[in-house]
Amino acid sequence: MTQAYIVDAVRTAGGRRGGALSGWHPVDMAAAVLDALVDRTGVDPAGIDDVIMGCVSQGGEQGFQVGRNAVLASKLPESVPAVTIDRQCGSSQQAIQFAAQAVMSGTQDVVIAAGVESMTRVPMFTPVALFEKAGLGTPKSPRQEARYPGVQFSQFTGAEMVARKHGFTRDVLDMFALESHRRAAAATERGDFADEIVPLEIETEDGKRLHTRDEGIRYDATIEGIGSVKLLQEGGMISAANASQICDGASAALIVSEAALKRYGLTARARIVNMTVTAGDPVVMLEEPLFATEKALRRAGLSIGDIDLYEVNEAFAPIPLAWLRHLDADPAKLNVNGGAIALGHPLGASGTKLMATLIHALAKSGGRYGLQTMCEGGGIANVTLIERA
Repeated sequence: MTQAYIVDAVRTAGGRRGGALSGWHPVDMAAAVLDALVDRTGVDPAGIDDVIMGCVSQGGEQGFQVGRNAVLASKLPESVPAVTIDRQCGSSQQAIQFAAQAVMSGTQDVVIAAGVESMTRVPMFTPVALFEKAGLGTPKSPRQEARYPGVQFSQFTGAEMVARKHGFTRDVLDMFALESHRRAAAATERGDFADEIVPLEIETEDGKRLHTRDEGIRYDATIEGIGSVKLLQEGGMISAANASQICDGASAALIVSEAALKRYGLTARARIVNMTVTAGDPVVMLEEPLFATEKALRRAGLSIGDIDLYEVNEAFAPIPLAWLRHLDADPAKLNVNGGAIALGHPLGASGTKLMATLIHALAKSGGRYGLQTMCEGGGIANVTLIERA
């Protein structure tokens, strides 16, 4: 079977809600990472077979096929097709896997997997909320209600359930959040993100400047400050401080075949070893990465000890903590440059964002294998295993 390779992956620096990237239309933000990926790799734009764009809130400025709109706003020729997909938080990780599957099947040779989410300009739940407000329906159907009577599928409730199931306290969750900020701050100060970030020009009170640093990092974070943040549910453990930050951003990765590497003179950064997606309990919802990872490792013939770095999305602190405990994994290898609690979680863009961080971190560390996974709405999880080239 044809192998699939990652030539490069890039991302914008995260922007806080109403912050540095709020002036960027999401289509233009996505176009910027597409252009940067082509410029950095030197691939022939006309040779790109497809663009697969992850996006969760597909409405307003992110509606009407945001992937195709991004191509039309970019330097890519009109002949490059695009599609927009939604696997909730794993949308652009699924884009990577769809791109790799296309390459491995031999039907395509050069595919860009990407993602975008402006959570400032298209707030979370906007498409659903607008329809419900207008009395035009709700996502939960009569048949779903019959199967899950009275159940409200909520990621916030799911996070609380995971925390309780695995015996975590709020103090443990808050300490994990603090460590995320500390690692992200240290990585930023070391310049570890510089190679993966696409600078975007922004307007400020002092004039124009380039946005190159993730805006959500609390360099002065303390456990007292994190612990003082109000809980999201009375009697719960989850707060805005130990959950992922609302974030604006875009990201992209170039996936190619071995033939394309030779044809365009490209150098691979990583080979895709395994792609797994599983689904489980839609009520607990966020625990599935634990079981998806076990399946992925079995299929790849690897153990958790073989993996040098893990990127486990920090949607809520109990998720990576439960993942560590369940897999008996090494905390020192987890999210070594911080995670979404500090860096932000731009929903549809997070999959390719995490991949950009993972492949650059593997290169810096000299590690061989990397693993990426995240929890997703509906009780789904993707796992992608890569080997540094």
